[in-house]
Amino acid sequence: MSTHRSRTRVGPGTAHRAGPLDVDALLADRTTQIVVCCGSGGVGKTTTSAALALRAAEQGRKVVVLTIDPARRLAQSMGIAELDNTPRPVADVDGTAGGSLDAMMLDMKRTFDEVVLSQASPEKAEQILANPFYIALSSSFAGTQEYMAMEKLGQIHREHVQGSGDYDLIIVDTPPSRSALDFLDAPERLSSFLDGRFVRLMLAPAKGPARLMTAGFSLITNALTKILGAQFLKDLQTFVAALDTVFGGFRQRAQKTYSLLQADGTAFLVVAAPEPDALREAAYFVERLSEDAMPLAGLIVNRASAVPVSDLSAEEAVAGAERLLVEDPDSLTAGLLRLHADRARLVEREGELRDRFATAHPQVATAVVPALAGDVHDLDGLRRVGDLLGEVTTDAEPESTQRR
Repeated sequence: MSTHRSRTRVGPGTAHRAGPLDVDALLADRTTQIVVCCGSGGVGKTTTSAALALRAAEQGRKVVVLTIDPARRLAQSMGIAELDNTPRPVADVDGTAGGSLDAMMLDMKRTFDEVVLSQASPEKAEQILANPFYIALSSSFAGTQEYMAMEKLGQIHREHVQGSGDYDLIIVDTPPSRSALDFLDAPERLSSFLDGRFVRLMLAPAKGPARLMTAGFSLITNALTKILGAQFLKDLQTFVAALDTVFGGFRQRAQKTYSLLQADGTAFLVVAAPEPDALREAAYFVERLSEDAMPLAGLIVNRASAVPVSDLSAEEAVAGAERLLVEDPDSLTAGLLRLHADRARLVEREGELRDRFATAHPQVATAVVPALAGDVHDLDGLRRVGDLLGEVTTDAEPESTQRR
């Protein structure tokens, strides 16, 4: 099966309903070089990303998983003391098929520093790194994380996939909110900022030889100096000049990475839980990816309630419980029947939610992963999740399959 054919860029008006999502076919396709997992918080997206990475590695891919989510669960589940901007090998991965697995977490400040060091002379870089405006921007400025995520993803693909060949698959775990897709806007936002009036004004002495422009700028800077102080204004001008000279290259690289995300070698997976809010968020992600012509591989509905083993309906179970309670108010069997009815109703509600999503987005292939009995905190747990992801199904398995 060619996973290129299973990915779609069309909108929800498509009449044909897609089949189950074949995760193993996606991971086995050697033309797939980037898998981006996105979704709202609390749906198991980080665990899903790690499980996909481990499964791909143990099936022969050379994988690096990059998390932009600052949570530490990825490191813990992979047995790594701490993740940072440097890929760390994951121990105890079965490499008999020739695969390997490294993991890393985006360090926003360090990635920004690497851009400066790579683009500027040592003297210029030292000046920029010490600039107070740069320190503030690189540490906490809104949107910087998304800019640097685009930079790091492009760097890994450029240097370690196309270059050294250390990896043939990058799996990206995005932040747990709608901002997970903000990195798609990074090139446009940065371009707007660098081309804005304020930046052009600050660069006027360097770029505008006209005396009138310089004179007008002098009037403005004199006024600003009185208000803000000479050192403050000097630091600001130095910082803005650095943005133009150093980060113009970043803007171009970010635009190339954006194009890379639209290419056939990339696949987006939307992760959701079988809950109304999570599936509404999933619908937003699907629609946004469609608008941006991004290749969507499918939807993973995580932590689905397992279908009860018995075929007894909720109504039949409730009726049976009521009859038993008339004879014995403390009937244990009646209590079990009520629990069965609650589970059957929950499974039915989740099925209705999935059907509603499929009706609105019939082009999206879907995989349903049943909830495990406990938390995933090690490689064995990730393997179990990977096994469930690899089972091509659109319905949750019986509860007996959940046990590890």
